Amino acid sequence: MSSAPLLFGWEEWLALPDLALPAILAKVDTGARTSALHAAEITPFDAPDGPMVRFVLHPVPGRADLALRCTAPLIDRRDVTSSNGEREHRFVIRTRIAVADQSWPIEVTLTDRGAMTSRMLLGRQALRDHITILPTARRMQPELGYDLYAAPAGGPEPTRRSLRIAVLSREDNYTTRRLLEEGRARGHIVDLIDTTRCYMAINTLAPEVCYDGERLPRFDAVIPRIGASITPYGTAVVRQFETLGTYCVNGSEGIAASRDKLYAHQILARAGIGMPDTAFASSPKDTRNLIALVGGAPLIVKLIASSQGKGVVLAETTKAAESVISAFRGLRANFLVQHFVREAAGEDIRCLVIGGKVVAAMKRRGAEGDFRSNLHQGGSGAPVRISPAERSAAVRAARAFGLGVAGVDLLRAHDGAKVLEVNSSPGLRGIETITGKNVARLLFAEIEARVKPAADPAPGAARPAHPALP
Repeated sequence: MSSAPLLFGWEEWLALPDLALPAILAKVDTGARTSALHAAEITPFDAPDGPMVRFVLHPVPGRADLALRCTAPLIDRRDVTSSNGEREHRFVIRTRIAVADQSWPIEVTLTDRGAMTSRMLLGRQALRDHITILPTARRMQPELGYDLYAAPAGGPEPTRRSLRIAVLSREDNYTTRRLLEEGRARGHIVDLIDTTRCYMAINTLAPEVCYDGERLPRFDAVIPRIGASITPYGTAVVRQFETLGTYCVNGSEGIAASRDKLYAHQILARAGIGMPDTAFASSPKDTRNLIALVGGAPLIVKLIASSQGKGVVLAETTKAAESVISAFRGLRANFLVQHFVREAAGEDIRCLVIGGKVVAAMKRRGAEGDFRSNLHQGGSGAPVRISPAERSAAVRAARAFGLGVAGVDLLRAHDGAKVLEVNSSPGLRGIETITGKNVARLLFAEIEARVKPAADPAPGAARPAHPALP
């Protein structure tokens, strides 16, 4: 580091930005080799980026009610002998300290310093090349103060508190990485949880969600990214978090309903939201009547469990429609038929709704010769301005499913916007790339507005997370 060394006394204020700590008073001890940080409820775990450790920090002496939940890279486990001669096996993390206009990484051991006046101790390794010590001086650097942890009466909170947030996902893809990256950049503790590795203790007094042999900590919020192939189990896991009183961005009922195309269209119809005429029947004797209900060919035949444009067929003629319907019935597949909106010309509009607002929209066009506009099927996209009616339709559709974040697909028909689908796990790559908007940041801003950090609730305590579906 090229900057001149800072002058430190035996006690100094500093910040730990990687842990979202705006201020902590540290004791400077050149007699100690390593640094130490007060921590409780220390739990190591594996993550895609390597070993991590969770812990709870009480940064203000005498304030047990102020508990910050932190996550940091775990780099070692080390035997440390304290000043009173006691030997302790400690976890070692790497994090940055910030003082004045300088910042640098250090290694810190985690230990219980609850009986100490200083919640942090700075040892020789942390001071090397950065600090000049004046052992008789005190607080040579700018004062920070514990008032950074308290909001002024009637005013905004000056420092955003760290939230513990779980991203439920089995995939290491663009959307998952963006959520982890953006959440951590905003100072939150964001854990990636593989949905299928969760298991549940279901009881009245102390319901739990466990993971790899350990009870998961209390999360302030959960962002479900439930894959279509595991919808039943994934929604069961989300329901368990709801039982615990955790705020789930998308509720279990809304996720399940959005995956069932038939039920989804019934919800849209009940809410009075425009959509293409749709019909469903079980008996093969009803095939011609089914086709007539949607205005005849051309029409769309769609598997009820389809996603990303798979299991969706355009039948140009009545004979072709009868053949496709017969084939689907032969496979004992559940499907519906839908009016083909010819004037849409192979285009649809994806609206990204967060917290009851359309935050981004793009027009998608199918690949040459393909009526499907899904980007996964080779379609292309471009930014688009939507009308107030289209904006209203998208917001009402997301609200009908009780979804905090949703991708709503619209068609532009002669008689107004038609909702094709409501996606409860919309991808971010296409819409962020095409619109240039930081959608992940907007999602975390919504979570911050709705959730306040909370300690573990009393056994059996819960709060409703989502309104019931109509």
